[in-house]
Amino acid sequence: MILDAILDALLDTAKTVPFLLTAFLLLETLEHYSNNFMNRALGKMGKAGPLVGAIFGCVPQCGFSVAAANLYSGGVITLGTLMAVFLSTSDEAILILFSHPGSGRVIGRLLLGKMLIGIVAGYLLDFLLRKKKEHKHIEDMCRGCGCSDDSGIVKPAVRHTIQLTIYVFVFTAILNIVLGWVGMDALTTFLGKDTWFQPFLTALLGLIPNCASSILITELYLAGGLSLASAMGGLCAGAGVGLAVLFRENHPAKENAAIVGLLYLLSAGAGLLLEFIL
Repeated sequence: MILDAILDALLDTAKTVPFLLTAFLLLETLEHYSNNFMNRALGKMGKAGPLVGAIFGCVPQCGFSVAAANLYSGGVITLGTLMAVFLSTSDEAILILFSHPGSGRVIGRLLLGKMLIGIVAGYLLDFLLRKKKEHKHIEDMCRGCGCSDDSGIVKPAVRHTIQLTIYVFVFTAILNIVLGWVGMDALTTFLGKDTWFQPFLTALLGLIPNCASSILITELYLAGGLSLASAMGGLCAGAGVGLAVLFRENHPAKENAAIVGLLYLLSAGAGLLLEFIL
């Protein structure tokens, strides 16, 4: 059973590699030529910040969540704009869905849903909390990302493709083994599918500051273990390494803890609301 699960995971993962490489080449090109423009635009949008932040956050990878964390810690953007970016950040989920034929409708609903959640939450926070952090000079608005360097476009794209391929293979193999061992019915029951508390579980998982959480949530959704609403709630909480950068760059720590708690409540609440709508 274990051997079959690993072989199936290997075959499924191999099918995604061309799609992932193509996507990363496009993303690296976009980041290479427009990253500074987007970061500067995010810092100068003023009242349009939540709208612009939610749109930028839809771009796969967590580069914009990292930039937003640095901009917020420097007092350049508001809490609403930061939260809009965090909630709409797509991380690696879109790339995984993109590699599965027929997922176009799901990708559209996911992006639109996360963007709308980010916009509404961002403007609501800016309306309720109008105080802005003290402005500081930021030498490098995207330090800590690890994605932007001087190695061109192809090399980072290949490196990201290899990293994500390994992640996908590991999680797919583990999921196949679990499904073969306990069965889909037992797994969905354990995860609380079609219950009101599942979004709270997935949102908690999404807070892990690593793309592994978004990969796991997406794979569980594709396997039928999560509803779309719960997956969206978990992915809204998945701001990638942006949260880690926030804790490193922003002070005091209790403010960061409050931001994480707010992100969790908004994500879980959005997932719960969508459970009744979808």
